[in-house]
This record gives sequence, structure tokens and C-alpha cells, in this order.
Amino acid sequence: MITILTSLLVLLALLIASAVKHVPAGQVYSLYRRGKLARVLQPGVHMVLPWLERVAHKINLAGQTLRFEEPLPDAHDVRGTVYWQVLEPERADAVFEQVDQLIRRGAHDALHGEQEVMHADLDQADRRDLSARLKQTLNNALRERGMMVTRVELDAA
Repeated sequence: MITILTSLLVLLALLIASAVKHVPAGQVYSLYRRGKLARVLQPGVHMVLPWLERVAHKINLAGQTLRFEEPLPDAHDVRGTVYWQVLEPERADAVFEQVDQLIRRGAHDALHGEQEVMHADLDQADRRDLSARLKQTLNNALRERGMMVTRVELDAA
């Protein structure tokens, strides 16, 4: 009788422990129920329904970086860093796993349309102008998805 009672208490403790989610400051968690976004958990302690709801993404709101290298035909490779962050987690959640691909594809498309990149040496002003245009192009694609590029830095050739 005591072992059954002990087992039930342990099971109840595990159930309660799995129902409590702590979201750290600077992050949000997307909570899914039956494969669909149910809600976004803001920083703090939250109760969830164990076995029915699951945390799909842990989204850092502070900002993230992505290094890229874009090989261009008849030109030198373009390297740089894109700094981006999530502004609207509800909208960003749907494409959060593909954001690196979205940024790389956007950089690829934008750089292939730039004539400046085709000559070998870009001075600092040219790199700054190209970075600004690349940032604007990427933001046009990402803003509707709840994300924003904060800075683009192109490396010196």
C-alpha cells in the first residue's frame, strides 16, 4: 500500500514539474498544441498542459548573428555578418527554423544584382553603401515575418 501511494506521489510530482515552464528574460517560447501555435510564453513562470502542449521554439529576442560568404561569378567572394532580431514572435515563429536560409537567399539575390561587387576592390564608402542596400533588401523580406536586420557588415576584400 505504501509503495503504491509513494508511486502516485512521485507521478504527481513529475506531472506538476512537467507542467511548469520558466521562460528566462530576453526570450519567448512558442507553445504548440496539436501541431499549431497555441500561444507565446513571455518571460516568467507559466503553467502548460503536459503531454498536450509542447515548446516548439525558444526565441532569443536580444539579437542574433549570421556569417555568410557569397561566391559571385566573375568576381571575388563577398563575406560578411548580418545582425538580426525577432520583433514579433507570433509572426516569426512560422519561419524561425528557416531564417538562416531566408537571409542567405536574400543576400545572394541582392548581391547578384549589384554592379559594384563585380569590381575587385571596394573601398570603405562603397562597402558601407552596399551594406545599407543589402540591409534594406533583407528588411523588406523579413519585416513581414516579424524580424528585422539591425546591421550588415561586409568584410574588407
